[in-house]
This record gives sequence, C-alpha cells and structure tokens, in this order.
Amino acid sequence: MFFRNLTLFRFPTTLDFSQLDAQLPEATLKPVGPLELSSRGFIPPFGRDSEALSHRVDNSIWLSLGGEDRLLPAVVVNDLLAQKLQEIEQKEGRKPGGRTRKRIKEDLVHELLPRAFVKPSRTDALIDLEHGFVAVDTSSRKNAEALVSEIRHAMGSFPALPLNAEVATRSVLTGWIAGEPLPEGLALGEECELKDAIDGGAVVKCQHQELQSDEIATHLEAGKQVTRLALTLDDHVSFVLGEDLVIRKLKFLDGAVEQLEGDSRDDLHAELDARFALMAGELRRLFAVLEPALKLSRAES
Repeated sequence: MFFRNLTLFRFPTTLDFSQLDAQLPEATLKPVGPLELSSRGFIPPFGRDSEALSHRVDNSIWLSLGGEDRLLPAVVVNDLLAQKLQEIEQKEGRKPGGRTRKRIKEDLVHELLPRAFVKPSRTDALIDLEHGFVAVDTSSRKNAEALVSEIRHAMGSFPALPLNAEVATRSVLTGWIAGEPLPEGLALGEECELKDAIDGGAVVKCQHQELQSDEIATHLEAGKQVTRLALTLDDHVSFVLGEDLVIRKLKFLDGAVEQLEGDSRDDLHAELDARFALMAGELRRLFAVLEPALKLSRAES
C-alpha cells in the first residue's frame, strides 16, 4: 500500500480532527445511480472487510476515497446518434436541426447509461497533523483536489491549499545539480529533466545518467534549467521532485523496508498498519527536509 506519487496540500496545524470519525459516515461512497456518470465517497482504507473509514497512527491519518464511474465512450454515443439522424433524414427528407440533435443525444445517453459498465477507483491520502500537510497518492492535481474537496465536504470546513514554495523551485533544483550543497540526507539520483528558460524551448530528459557530469554541465551552460530531479533520502526513499512540487516515482528502498522484515504478522490488517506507520514516518522526515530547502509556505490559522 505504499504511495507511488505525492500531490501535497497544507492546512493549519491548529485544525481540529477530533470529530472526523463521526463526520466520515455522512460522506461514504454511494453506488453510482443508473442515470449518474460518477459517484465519490470515502471507503475503508483496509478494504471491504473493514468498517473503519479512517486509520490513525500517532499523528498521521489514512483516508481512502472510492469512486465509481460509468463507462460510456463518446464514440458509441456519436455512432448511434449518426444512425438516428440518418433515419430521420431519410424519413423526413431533411437534416435535423441543432436542438433536435441535442435532444436525441440526451435521450441516447439516458438510454445507455443504466447499461454502461461501472469502473471502480480508489485514491489514498495521508494527513500529517504534526506538519499540517495532506499527501494524496496521485500525480494528478485534479484528482488530488477532488479528494481534498471530499474531506472539506465531510468536515464542513477544511482550509487546505496546494503546496507553494517561496523560492523558484526550478532554480533550487538547478543549483543542486550545478554543485550547490544538498540538504542533509538528500543525494542526487540518476534522472532529470532540463528545459530552456524560454517558453517552447528545448527539453532534455535524462535517465540512468550521472547528473554531475560534463554532459549535464553543457546543458546548464547553455541556459537550461532543471524542472524534474531524481533524489534519494538516506537510502530510505527515492523519488523525482518536479518544479510543480509534485513528487513522482516514490519508492521505499531496502533501508526503510527492511524494518518490516523482522516482525511476523499473522493478518493483513497488521501488515497494512505496519506499512502505513513506516510510510508516515518516512514522509514526515522527507517533508521536514524539503520544507526549509524550498521554503514551503505555511497555511494560515
């Protein structure tokens, strides 16, 4: 259950979560209706065999947002619409107008929706009460904001804002490759993306590459800046940090995972609990390193 991507939001650390467990049942996932395209709501993080809609370890809370989406491809609707319009034209000797086309298309959607396949989805989030951040397991800003919106709906108020840096993240990442000291515990990986400073300029993507090399230095001298950079933290986690402050390709390394191997657990819940506790601790350490390095803005109380 380790997260693979992190889109981060900040909220005031003074926020009260004491009523969260009582509020979540009002925002559970409801089955998507026969004429609905989608439905969203919270589901038990531990899966269907559990009833708890949240799981807390120390100052970290685990939430899971479930979704159901009806799959109704536009190509199917448009093909049937074309057939209907052709029948009308052959029968009446005229092409239907815009209003007629719109009405027929709406009727087709209402007819097809109840028979459309339903695709389930799940998005997980970690709420860190100590540092006041939400980490959503997605690289999609839209999906992350949808989850935060559901928390806001459940709690009535949740003043969480997308993570923001008070410095130019691109400049910081470029400096780290150019030889400026990295924060303690961080080390360069073997992947980066460089872009020209001008919009529409050249883009260079490097993988399995020594980043402090003559080849990379040449790109820097030409004026390119780093927009994504692979990093590791204490040989515990590796990740790619983007100038958009989204963390991608998050991976927990042997230095972290080996902590789980010494304990024997007889059930899945105990295993998931241990993994979440480990992940929460590593993400808290990672955030504590990145916060001063990137001068991450705090949420106002």
